[in-house]
Amino acid sequence: MNGTATLDRPQSRRSTLWKAILIAIPIVTLAILIWLRQLEVNALRQRTVSSYGTVPEFTLINQDGRNFGSADLRGKIWIADFVYTTCPGPCPMISNRMSEIQEPLKNTDVHLVSFSVDPEKDTPQVLQGYAEKLGAEAGRWDFLTGPKSTIYNLSHNGFKLAAIEANEAPEGLPVHSTRMILVDRHREIRGYYDAVEPDAITKLVADTTHLLREQPEQKHR
Repeated sequence: MNGTATLDRPQSRRSTLWKAILIAIPIVTLAILIWLRQLEVNALRQRTVSSYGTVPEFTLINQDGRNFGSADLRGKIWIADFVYTTCPGPCPMISNRMSEIQEPLKNTDVHLVSFSVDPEKDTPQVLQGYAEKLGAEAGRWDFLTGPKSTIYNLSHNGFKLAAIEANEAPEGLPVHSTRMILVDRHREIRGYYDAVEPDAITKLVADTTHLLREQPEQKHR
């Protein structure tokens, strides 16, 4: 009897040890996953968005027929694109993708700005109709027209994007970039996102969110 009891005790201890190990494995695994996740969160918080130069000051006319420009965007994060309302090519996609941005950024002060590269046809009235079709939020998304020289200069020298006027283009239509541009609160360009790429909106919203953390909105008292 004593011999049997002596043999049972090591077996019992081994059984208890294995049970403890089996219980500990998921706890340790969970702890490691939480630790790794925290490292990832910390890395995202420290992540910065690159800078590509400063957008020059400008003043144009928006869809409401009033002057709108860099002074109205001072202290704001904003996203810009170049389109025109009669565009038979990528403009509808670019504008629809800009429209998609409104929802994920609705609780922020991020502003949207669309520059027309066909300002002679895109009058404020035409742009207002275009804005309504896109469901543009009033006071949040401005569509700009004005002197052609100002707009093309902004595209070339301000945003460093290609743009060709209709009378110089082979097909007689304005040629412009399909990129959306992220601008910070100091008018610094922080990113370019090609609207024709499937993950453009995901990348743009992610970088805008990082920028909002880097440069939080200053509440005016």
